[in-house]
Amino acid sequence: MNLPTLELRHLRYFRRVVDELHFGRAAARLAVSQPTLSVQIRQLEAIVGGRLFERHTRQVALTDAGRALDDAARRILRDVDTALDATRQAQAGQVGVLRVGFGPTLMLSTLGQVVRAYRQRHPGVRIDLRELPTSEQLTALVHGDLDVGFVRGADTDPRLHVELFAKEPLLIALHRDHPAAGAARVPLSSLAQDPWVLFPRAIAPQLHEHVMRLCQQAGFTPNVTQESREVYTTVGLVGAGVGVTIIPETVQRMSWTGVVYKPIPRATVRLSMVRPSGPVRPVVETFLAVARKAAARQ
Repeated sequence: MNLPTLELRHLRYFRRVVDELHFGRAAARLAVSQPTLSVQIRQLEAIVGGRLFERHTRQVALTDAGRALDDAARRILRDVDTALDATRQAQAGQVGVLRVGFGPTLMLSTLGQVVRAYRQRHPGVRIDLRELPTSEQLTALVHGDLDVGFVRGADTDPRLHVELFAKEPLLIALHRDHPAAGAARVPLSSLAQDPWVLFPRAIAPQLHEHVMRLCQQAGFTPNVTQESREVYTTVGLVGAGVGVTIIPETVQRMSWTGVVYKPIPRATVRLSMVRPSGPVRPVVETFLAVARKAAARQ
């Protein structure tokens, strides 16, 4: 004997009859004809091998087998509805894990507002935030260990999609006792003979090249007497009188004691939003939408 395959439809029809204890009312609620409903219930009874309802002229009652199935059917349908809801939320980018990399001090920029807004709009997403140098972010993005990265500049790589997030001014950082500390503007060329503190090129290649280009345009190559891998340490070394440097504008928000900052006219660095090339996961797309909206307001 070839029995019909059990389908969710059978359980949903069964549960509606249980709720109504009346085939006519159950059929109306399901928007099907009463004969169609009766056929589905008979199929379900054939599958389980027994009667599920006692049918009387004006009354329908569950059998013992029906009561046993009712408990299981409630759990199954509840689990299915929960699974479908979770799937829809994932497809809409409402749940999941989002891995975001960012360069030093970038959380002091508009990025901090983006993260806060995203968390408020998508509380079901767990955000894994990782502060990493540019080079480490790009490697992690290529290998699939990050979903989105925020870096100061990014080399062209077909494996990565890069878009502008913002432009950040660059500043000169001097010790407060430096002869030029009291001037409103400090020509970069006036620092040609100063010792410099700078990060290694491998940390952020494009930003390093940009700083070197600015100095070369001012007529000199900086005398780098001290390298530092962390921007916090770089500014600390300036505060200790070790040398001068060029830093992104957000660094001055750290209010470092003993350091003063001077503008460099028209000198900016691109803040790039980087992700792996190819299809974008929904949870990433919802984050990018929040970031783009924040970038457009700047």
